[in-house]
Amino acid sequence: MNDVLSKKNDYSFWVRVAAFAATATALLLFVLKLYAWVATDASSMLASATDSMLDLFASLMNVVILHYALAPADEKHKFGHGKAESLAGLVQAAFVTGSALLLIFHGFDRIIHPKLVVKTEIGIVVTIIAIVMTLLLVVLQRFVIAKTRSVAISADALHYQSDLLLNLGVLAALILSSGYSLYADGIFTCLVGVLLLSGALKIIYLSVHNLMDHELSEEEQTQITAIVLAHDSTLGVHDLRTRQSGPQRFIQFHLELDDRLSLLEAHGIGEAIEEEIEAKFSPCEVFIHHDPTSVVATKTVNEDQDSQKK
Repeated sequence: MNDVLSKKNDYSFWVRVAAFAATATALLLFVLKLYAWVATDASSMLASATDSMLDLFASLMNVVILHYALAPADEKHKFGHGKAESLAGLVQAAFVTGSALLLIFHGFDRIIHPKLVVKTEIGIVVTIIAIVMTLLLVVLQRFVIAKTRSVAISADALHYQSDLLLNLGVLAALILSSGYSLYADGIFTCLVGVLLLSGALKIIYLSVHNLMDHELSEEEQTQITAIVLAHDSTLGVHDLRTRQSGPQRFIQFHLELDDRLSLLEAHGIGEAIEEEIEAKFSPCEVFIHHDPTSVVATKTVNEDQDSQKK
């Protein structure tokens, strides 16, 4: 039981660390890039600042949503609040899509009416700072995702991973726009808009995938079956069903036991198996239906007869 509580606390701690780190990083980068845009009047710098504004919005939302999603189950939400993470992802995707379209329109306008970028050194310095800070944040987020598999942190990380390429592109656009090509600034702004649209689609897919109560991976289901069958009193297992809601996993199956076991003995076997599964896959809830083998055999015969009639 202590191991289960420890894993739950570990999940809460790391996703909160990642969420607050992302928020602080996005806020600082947004302020720096906004200043650089005002100083340079570069469309690409505006695109970069807009992206950081989106990151800030998404990260702030994650802080709020994770506070709700990590709350324990209550009377009105007996299966917890894990799906709040996926709902947050859909809201982020809608916001990103709108901002991306605005950037594309602005980029086309800058291509049609190109302008010379001034004080490019300010934009270059700010962009290099952004690259370093984003790289450090991505390393932290990947570590947290590996430990927790949080949907909210995964969706948030998509922004910042793409930011590494985006900031390198801003660097190139600033250099080219300072005298080599007046069209580079507008072209790159359009490319950023397309990149943000692509990221929004990925977030939508990830969020909908989790809202649809997908099964655990085949590897995890195999591990669950192995834990059940490893118990000496287990004669079989069937009707294994699994799903995941946020960090919480839900596992249910029929446990086949000897007819001669007492109710107390069957209950004890189920408790032991449940504790092993929870220790392995925490946070999770396990639902076990105990089946005498004779009942299983009767069900199998009846199902075979029904299938033959059809």
